[in-house]
Amino acid sequence: MIAAKNPQEEKEEEEDQHEQQQQQVIDKVCIIGSGNWGSAISTIVGKNCARLPYYETLVNMWVYEEMIEADSHGREGGGGDNTTNKKKEKLTEIMNTRHENVKYLPGITLPTNIIAIPDLKEACRDATVLIFVLPHQFLPKLLPVIRQYANSHSQFCRGISLIKGIDFCATTGRPILISQGIEDGMNRNIDRMGTANTHVKFQCGVLMGANVANEVAQGQMCESTLASHFTIDGKSSSTTTIDLNERTRQLFDAPPYFRVQHIHDVAGAEVCGALKNVIALGAGFVDGLGLGGNTKAALLRVGLREISNFCHFFFKDRGISETTFMESCGMADLITTCYGGRNRKCAEAFARERQRHAIATTTAITPGPNNDDDTTVTIQQRKQQQLLCKELWNRIELELLKGQKLQGTITTKEVYQLLSSPARKLIQEFPLIHMIYQISYEGKRVDCIVEGIYEYHHPTHDGSSAANHLNLQLNRQIPPPPIHSSHL
Repeated sequence: MIAAKNPQEEKEEEEDQHEQQQQQVIDKVCIIGSGNWGSAISTIVGKNCARLPYYETLVNMWVYEEMIEADSHGREGGGGDNTTNKKKEKLTEIMNTRHENVKYLPGITLPTNIIAIPDLKEACRDATVLIFVLPHQFLPKLLPVIRQYANSHSQFCRGISLIKGIDFCATTGRPILISQGIEDGMNRNIDRMGTANTHVKFQCGVLMGANVANEVAQGQMCESTLASHFTIDGKSSSTTTIDLNERTRQLFDAPPYFRVQHIHDVAGAEVCGALKNVIALGAGFVDGLGLGGNTKAALLRVGLREISNFCHFFFKDRGISETTFMESCGMADLITTCYGGRNRKCAEAFARERQRHAIATTTAITPGPNNDDDTTVTIQQRKQQQLLCKELWNRIELELLKGQKLQGTITTKEVYQLLSSPARKLIQEFPLIHMIYQISYEGKRVDCIVEGIYEYHHPTHDGSSAANHLNLQLNRQIPPPPIHSSHL
């Protein structure tokens, strides 16, 4: 006769079974986006999923379908002047047969377990790990589909954003992290059957760092930072059987060539990844003027300070850590972006073109803090300068990026609107960002960039720091952020 189990034994047996079930959880990965960076990171993710036992081997990648003119070897454009061998092919077919993204990452072989899929529903079906790597402007239309078809009801379902940008609440104007917007969009609690799901919360971390896509794809040594705080049933995953933070880190970690460190400061890492693109425009202006390393070093120092101030001013409730700025996502990413990368490259071309054609020289705008004291510039001249700048950016983006988007200019405009709004009046506290905006959009002379490279110190009467002054100002003026962003 078998003795009955006491309640304590039954509880321990249930816990053991639960742990065994967790250990058997296999994650399914979907990469949402297939541009330069998405294709580059797939070279690492694909190899890691093939070797790690807790990831499915096949990795779906959602690809926006395009018809590519390629030769018999799959090279875009056909190579040379011989048009007889050229034909139109679907990008997904080229990627799945020749294992190369010939448009956005030519010359790099992708792992054979990366499957390009043009249908978003099929790409993310039943996925538990969603890697977001596309312009954030596309998210509002995509998230409802992803939420419905991914395995979003699983307590292990999570996201990692590789998107370097920032969003803004439509009602309060406050900055919103892209990762927060993804969480809000995924937590609408409706599964694919239309059933409410209220007990599982989707969580999103970020992967940020000094990661030039082509160099990563070529296997050159670099570092990156995973910022996340994934939990299971509301408990820190580090205290449970499965450490989702470590498991996710291993998805991207590929030593000795791609080394990933983990931190918990999601807000700090993400803001660094967004605002470094703004500072990179300034670095491009410096290069376009032919200025040297001393000037650029000064720009980097002031730029990092303004990024830090922005983090503390708007996200101090998210646990901003000063050590974040010394991680790969901070100083290292800023250095890399200001010496390479698309934003610096396009800004250099912008500066050279402005210099070459002497745009805004005889009618240059030389305003005060709010462009109100320049009586020599008419409204018509101002509008003409703004139009010329906009057209120049559009042309450079088209010629140099071949269909990809320039995030630095978009972020610069959005951050300027935030800081210069009548409710905040903070733009004078960020002289470098202010100057980069004026050169980019208002026709101010490119050589004025050096005037923006200084650290602002607010004149206070009680001897307190500028940061304390601004924190008090923000506490008075900015209402609490909403629980959900209104546009996702």
